[in-house]
Amino acid sequence: MRYFAIALIMLLYAAGPAHAQISVGIRTHDVSIGFNVSSYPRMVAIPGYPVYYDPQVDSNYFFYDGLYWAFQGDNWYSSAWYDGPWDLIGPEDVPLFVLRIPVRYYRQRPSYFSGWSLNLAPRWGEHWGHDWEQRRSGWDNWDHHSVPRAAPLPSYQSRYSGSRYPRATDQQYSIESRNYRYQPREAVTQQYLQRRAAPNGSRQMTPPPAQTPRPTGTQNRTQTQTQVQQQRQQQTQDKVQAQQHNRAQEVQAQQRQRADVQRQTQQKQTQQRQQQAQDKVQMQHQNRAQEVQAQQRQRADVQRQTQSRQQQAQDKVQVQQQRTQNAQSQQQKRVQNPARPQQQPAKPVQKDQGPERKAKAGSQDKQKDNKTDGGPGNTR
Repeated sequence: MRYFAIALIMLLYAAGPAHAQISVGIRTHDVSIGFNVSSYPRMVAIPGYPVYYDPQVDSNYFFYDGLYWAFQGDNWYSSAWYDGPWDLIGPEDVPLFVLRIPVRYYRQRPSYFSGWSLNLAPRWGEHWGHDWEQRRSGWDNWDHHSVPRAAPLPSYQSRYSGSRYPRATDQQYSIESRNYRYQPREAVTQQYLQRRAAPNGSRQMTPPPAQTPRPTGTQNRTQTQTQVQQQRQQQTQDKVQAQQHNRAQEVQAQQRQRADVQRQTQQKQTQQRQQQAQDKVQMQHQNRAQEVQAQQRQRADVQRQTQSRQQQAQDKVQVQQQRTQNAQSQQQKRVQNPARPQQQPAKPVQKDQGPERKAKAGSQDKQKDNKTDGGPGNTR
């Protein structure tokens, strides 16, 4: 019984202070906040702040100092895992850098945020009152050039989603303790982790049975060796898990790279096909335009030829009409002016010629008279 009493006293001493510290910042444990995150979020760093947010989640959802933070229903909640369970945190214990998150990164802003600057933190003093502002005096005065380094994201949680997501706090803490080595700065984060570790530790420190003899040195050495061996096995498991995780990340990176290359190739092929289709359409348009132009030229030639033939026909008709008019005009003239007997033209008067020309002229006249009378010796 003496050993049992000593063990019970040690247990109460170890567990008591941890719960006393936790009661300061965390009001309620394992709270449902009204929305679920079905898969590991894609957190993005807020420029100038050691805080992350998920632009794809339609909620006021952040990550800071090793914990996820959600502002829902005018209350702040925190969790070590991306989908809870959640703890209600009092306004006086919310970390300063969480309070300083600018309004623009709240995906579901309360109505009283209306009119506040998007690049500044919400006016918590106006909302939570004078007492809170006195208690958190100077919360919005800080050196923007001196910002602590952001905590690493718990990427190991990406392996747990859907039915594999651990809902039990003990299971979450077991996985977290093997994969996440970050040491938080904020008191409320430290208290949160102490609360998660306390039940696990208390279960390990079970009281010894009654009348158990004090362990000897050999037993102590055996226990120490066993503990060392267990630690080594745990380290080996952690190392294997880390290697598997790194390998999985490398495979995912390679898959993403291949997918990017394939997508780029498909885009290039699509662009080439589109360009070829555009070139084909343009060529068809050009050929069609050329055909239309050729048809227009052909029609113009036919029209010119038709006009030329019509002009020639008109000219021919006009010539015939002119000839007809001329014939009619001559006919009218003949009717109006009948034909008169023709008069012999007067012989030209011959000038006085010499004796030879007169004799020659007389012989010519005598020959003409003979022809007229039927020759020499022909008498009438």
